[in-house]
Amino acid sequence: MKSSVRIVISGLPGSGKTFSILKIIELLEGDGFSIGGMVTLPILEEGRRVGYYIENWATKEKEIFAHISYTNSKIKYGKFGVMLSVLEGIGVASLEYALQNNDLVVIDEVGIVQVESDIFADEVRNVIKSDKPFVITIHKKSRHPLLQEIRRKDDVRILEVTAVNVKILPFKVLNIFHTDESYKNDSNKIQ
Repeated sequence: MKSSVRIVISGLPGSGKTFSILKIIELLEGDGFSIGGMVTLPILEEGRRVGYYIENWATKEKEIFAHISYTNSKIKYGKFGVMLSVLEGIGVASLEYALQNNDLVVIDEVGIVQVESDIFADEVRNVIKSDKPFVITIHKKSRHPLLQEIRRKDDVRILEVTAVNVKILPFKVLNIFHTDESYKNDSNKIQ
């Protein structure tokens, strides 16, 4: 794939970043894109969020990344204990795989907890320095150097997801791909 689209979706926790990226994946896969990378999915028990999985989108492998039962974890995110080893394992592997094998890399998310891992941060840098198109979700308020580096890239388009635009944002992203010249010139994609 020759597309030059590089999109960052910024938002606060609970704003719909994961919903947006899952819908974007659905729409772009429907257009024939091969998508890889990682998504962070909630673990629900009786309607209550008790943790998060990290899933390698291409292989569907997933592991628990954060959970309320991880009380001995040194890294906490709210009420959740976090296992950085999962991020450094399946998360990093999913990005490496996507860079080698997929048309588009997705990363949901580069947030306050994820930047605690230098190994993961380095792999995110590999993605943003590559020539692959990507869609990345980031925490809106974090001022971590990696997030600032992502925001400062000239070739990145930053979109904010809010309660008002959460359902239309994925279609805006799809439109960006459809209007990208390199995408339109790719004979394997719908024009």
